[in-house]
Amino acid sequence: MLFESFTFKNGKTAKNRFFKSAMEEQLAVHNHVSDKLVKLYDTWAKGGAGILVTGNVMICQQGKGSPDDVVLSDDGDLPMLKKWATAGTQDNTLLIMQINHAGKQSPKALNTEPVAPSAVPLSGMESFFNPPRALTIPEIHTLIEQFAKTAQLAEQAGFSGVQIHAAHGYLISQFLSPHHNRRDDEYGGSLDNRMRFLVAIYEAIRAAVQPEFLVGVKLNSADFQKGGFDESESVQVIAKLSELGIDFIEVSGGNYESPVMLSSKASSQKREAYFLDYAQKARTVSQVPLIITGGFRSQNAMNDALTSGELDFVGVARPFALVPDLPNQIQAGTYQTVELKPVATGVAKIDEKMGSVLEMGWYMYQMARMGVGKKPDPNTSAWRILWRTLWQNGKAGLKSSRV
Repeated sequence: MLFESFTFKNGKTAKNRFFKSAMEEQLAVHNHVSDKLVKLYDTWAKGGAGILVTGNVMICQQGKGSPDDVVLSDDGDLPMLKKWATAGTQDNTLLIMQINHAGKQSPKALNTEPVAPSAVPLSGMESFFNPPRALTIPEIHTLIEQFAKTAQLAEQAGFSGVQIHAAHGYLISQFLSPHHNRRDDEYGGSLDNRMRFLVAIYEAIRAAVQPEFLVGVKLNSADFQKGGFDESESVQVIAKLSELGIDFIEVSGGNYESPVMLSSKASSQKREAYFLDYAQKARTVSQVPLIITGGFRSQNAMNDALTSGELDFVGVARPFALVPDLPNQIQAGTYQTVELKPVATGVAKIDEKMGSVLEMGWYMYQMARMGVGKKPDPNTSAWRILWRTLWQNGKAGLKSSRV
């Protein structure tokens, strides 16, 4: 079933069920598309996936979550965007641009005054992030327009669609959460009000692009924190988006304060699909094409998840940073299940304090190698990543990378 095609309701066809989920590449140059990004997606497109999703493309400078994010707010970068789109749509591959705003998850080194639905700081992360200020209604309306503008530019450049990032504690996810969103206007309080921002963004994008342009969303199954966005609310949001006609939904979970997207229960790890239980509930309210990302490593687990009928694509991220031609290898019968080892220096104080930074840096290093035409190096040491981060950015680099 992995190699069966899938046709979306708007007529776009994915050649197979491999969905390369978004990973932070950090390969932009002064927030512009670089040749390294073009080469990376050229490599992945030739690797056989049906759908490739880019890392975060931010809708404005204030929305950056990392120093080397691509920012797309006008047509000044259109020539390089077209090169990126051409590379990523080779061999009938669908290329989806993930569009985002970090909200208060914008580090101190980048943002002295981040914005959020409410002035609620990130708990226990004060050394990395400044307290946010609450957005005004006019600012919310401007952000909705900026999301639509970025999607319109993606279509103009030749991308197959966009994915609205409404998960992992970024701005839209903050609006959905009753913990982070304490507004008392039309964008806060009830779930209908808290999802109003996401719904308005979707509707603005849909009005700005052609019907054949895919518009999807990445949504948390839950925030997994006390007083946050929970599973029952998430299912209701899926029902609403399905009713509105969204093209696909990718499920993940967690945020910076509770990073479930980076871990899971032992039972889920054994099964390899972290959010499959949630998918079964989502199916009861929606038949929109569904993707589960998190944990898939073996061919058998991918096939089993698809044949269960609970999802339509298997979302795979980190294995693509080590095996860029994973789908081609599976089709050829040469694939060996990827074993992703923890990235650690072996020094407890370093690993406890900076383990997540090193982990993300390790995978970004593999993508940077592919961006210059080299193969990934699974033997790269955590020490190399630590020194590389310090050399490139100094101590600020450890704070400005996503934590």
